[in-house]
Amino acid sequence: MNVDTAIQTRRSVRHFDPSLKITEKETEKLLSLALHSPTAFNIQNWRFVVVKDPELRRKIRAESWDQRQITDASLLIILCADLKAWEKKPNRYWHSAPEPVQEFIVPAIQDYYQGLEQVQRDEAMRSCGIAAQTLMLAATSMGYDSCPMDGFDFDAVADLINLPDDHTICMFVAIGKGLEPPAGRKDKLSFDEVVISDQFD
Repeated sequence: MNVDTAIQTRRSVRHFDPSLKITEKETEKLLSLALHSPTAFNIQNWRFVVVKDPELRRKIRAESWDQRQITDASLLIILCADLKAWEKKPNRYWHSAPEPVQEFIVPAIQDYYQGLEQVQRDEAMRSCGIAAQTLMLAATSMGYDSCPMDGFDFDAVADLINLPDDHTICMFVAIGKGLEPPAGRKDKLSFDEVVISDQFD
């Protein structure tokens, strides 16, 4: 499937076939593709928690408005971000770059994030959003359905997955096979309303 088709055919699916299993090899492929998602300064601050334990899924569902895709989807991936990835041995993100590049970029990482917690959080949300879309398009290209999710108690889920203090949860992505074909595309605003030339009126 080409990229155009994956973008045009992806839909959010909420009713998954609970009997469908996605193989470890396919899961690895999906996540490996997600790892190609871009991040600022290449800090790769996303972390993908693949929830496999059925009992843990049930507990998460209880903290997620009892949404059935939590337990019924073949894969439940919690996209988290390490808010302090920028300061954890940042030279490792650029170790294969030429030395002059390293000498410039590694200090720039600290200058950009140091003491700016809102910037760190904003970057986490951007990075995980891009990774989530990559995951969903990859799933579509492999013949699977998906759904991005944020209807849950963030603090309760953080406790359930033992989230480190310097991490944040951004969203879930549920992946599997829909029980029925997804509905047609919902109404979209006109091109002219959402695409602005140069500046707002």
